[in-house]
Parts: sequence; C-alpha cells; structure tokens
Amino acid sequence: MVKTNVTVISNFIFLGFTHYPKVEITVFVLCLLMYLLTLLGNMILISITILDSRLHTPMYFFLRNLSFLDIWYTSSALTPMLANFVSGRNTISFSGCATQMYFSLAMGSTECVLLSMMAYDRYVAICNPLRYSVIMNKRVCVQIAAGSWVTGCLTALVETMSVLHQSLCGNSIINHFTCEILAVLKLVCVDTSKVQLIMLVISVLLLPMPMLLICISYAFILSNILRISSADGRRKAFSTCAAHLTVVVLFYGTALSMYLKPLAVDSQEIDKFMALVYAGLTPMLNPIIYSLRNKEVKAAVKKLLIRNSLCALLIHSSK
Repeated sequence: MVKTNVTVISNFIFLGFTHYPKVEITVFVLCLLMYLLTLLGNMILISITILDSRLHTPMYFFLRNLSFLDIWYTSSALTPMLANFVSGRNTISFSGCATQMYFSLAMGSTECVLLSMMAYDRYVAICNPLRYSVIMNKRVCVQIAAGSWVTGCLTALVETMSVLHQSLCGNSIINHFTCEILAVLKLVCVDTSKVQLIMLVISVLLLPMPMLLICISYAFILSNILRISSADGRRKAFSTCAAHLTVVVLFYGTALSMYLKPLAVDSQEIDKFMALVYAGLTPMLNPIIYSLRNKEVKAAVKKLLIRNSLCALLIHSSK
C-alpha cells in the first residue's frame, strides 16, 4: 500500500472503455478473439518447432522465444481486462497492479530487443550464408535470447519500482484498462522529472535503437534481394520482408508514439487503443507473419496432422 497525505490506496479502479459504452462490448469481443487467436497460433508454433527436428534452427529458436513471450505479454495485458468485463468488477489490488505493470513492461521490453536480434539473424542468414552456422551457433543464440530476457526484465523492474515508490494523490482511478505505467504515473502528486528521465533513457534504448538496427538489417537484406536474378524469387522475398516490416512498424510505431511523447500531452483515450495494437494485435500477427506462411512450417503442420490422424485411426481400429 502507498501512503499519501490524503488516504491509503489499497485498490485501483479501471475506467477502461466506460467512456464509450456503445463500443465497449465490441472491444471486449475483439480482445477476446485476439487473445484466443494469439494463444492458438503461438502454441501451434511452439509445438511444431519442438516436435519437428527440421525446425531446430536459430531462426525457429528465436521464433519459439517470441511465441512464448507473446503468450505471456498478451495474457498480462488483456486477461485482467477480459476477466473484469465478465465479472463486472473493475478493481485491482495495489500488489496486483504492480505485478501486472511489471510483467507487461518486462514482456514488451524483451520483445523490443528480441525483434532486433531476429532481424540480425535474418541479415546473417541472407547476406552471409556461408558463415551463418558459425556466427549463429547454438551458444550465441542462447546468449542472445538470454540477453534479451535479462534486459527486458531488469529495465521493467527499474521502471516499475521508480513509479510505484512515488507518492500518489489519493486518486485511485486509472484511466486505462490495465495498470499501464503512463496511466499510473498520472496519479503521482509529486515531481516526476526523475522518473520521466529514467523512462526516457530506457525508452530510447529499447525503441529507436532496436528499430534502427532492424531497419539497417533489412536495408542490407533488400539490397541482397535485388541481386536475385529470378523475378518471382524477388517478388516472394519482397513480400516476406514487407510483411515483417509491417509488424515491426505496428509494434514500434505505437510504442514510440506513447512512450516518447511529453507526459504533459493528454492522449490517454488514444493510448488505450494504441495499447490494444501492440499488446493484442501484433502478438496475434507474429506467428502468422513470421512462421505460418513459411513452406517449412506448413510442411511440418501437414506432417503433424497426418501423424495424428494415423494414430487416431489406429487407436479407433484397435477398439
């Protein structure tokens, strides 16, 4: 609990989308659909990349990490909102809010780093294929993944602690559907310049810098694609890159517009819908864009379905 000059806050109240009663049910249905599709797509991808030995490569190792990350990320952001809508209660305890804020920040920050590392992996695979297995060996892949997770978790801890150690004004109403750090920071009644500086430094490290690395990696990849003699091969390669960059722009673009704007700018209503994009839409699209369109993954899915069908047929016939 946090002591202030006015009262003691033990619970917070979410406003959510109550300002838009006509679209509240629509938002709930869309969020539920995005959450279920995110779980289904990412669980399928994780299962396939584990069960099929042909997919035990660096690219699918990172994609497996991304899928696991997206499940946790979407669950931490959307599940409480869905549960509150069903139960009719829009409250959360202080400890629950702190936990939700930390996990949302940790998963989002980790994804920022991991996406840039995945772009680097693709750059090495396409632009330096002969040395790919040497550069991206198993040890390096594990180190990159571990570094992404550690960076995300540590920066989230710093941000969460810096905000929740501030004195709140006694106002327990959060104008959001989750314990989003910027929405909670609005409740602080003391000078937040130090907290804003911490958040600015971390945001610059986790948003523009990884995005710059992604853009540089794809610039080299695209220049390499232009050398492909086959027009059909170039078209397919450009289509894949365009799909990847679309997801990147959606994720980083919405996050940049939220976390690198002045705190004085009041755009909380817009921020709610932006949060749905990077916390709900992009985790749903990631397995589709990065993997389920690949021939290797399609072949693995088909193989798995045939194997399961045969097993079911044998069990049925034995009975």
